[in-house]
Amino acid sequence: MALMLADILVVAHLLFVAFVMAGGFLLARWPRLLALHLPAAAWGAYIELGGGICPLTPLENHFRVLGGGSSYGGDFVERYLLPVLYPENLSVPLQQVLGGLVVLVNLFAYGWAYQTWRRKQAA
Repeated sequence: MALMLADILVVAHLLFVAFVMAGGFLLARWPRLLALHLPAAAWGAYIELGGGICPLTPLENHFRVLGGGSSYGGDFVERYLLPVLYPENLSVPLQQVLGGLVVLVNLFAYGWAYQTWRRKQAA
């Protein structure tokens, strides 16, 4: 059961990362998501720019160890999703570049959503 919880956390973590990176583009259609996306994007940028670690990571690791797992074998979650969240050569400078990317992508997305909102109001 603990290994299943760890896998669920990895999927949730990946979905959160995807929301941080691309959620701003959803604002043009669903402006109320701003209340969820802005803090999520700020958290993602803060963690990456500060060289920190998301609290989900130690929790995932805890469940893996609790379940008796320590190596990442051959199932889908471990083989394909974990390397996306935890690249092999992740360093603080690389994290800072990724944090800058989070900020840039979201600035672009927010600008695009704002223009879309303005066009809808003008119409």
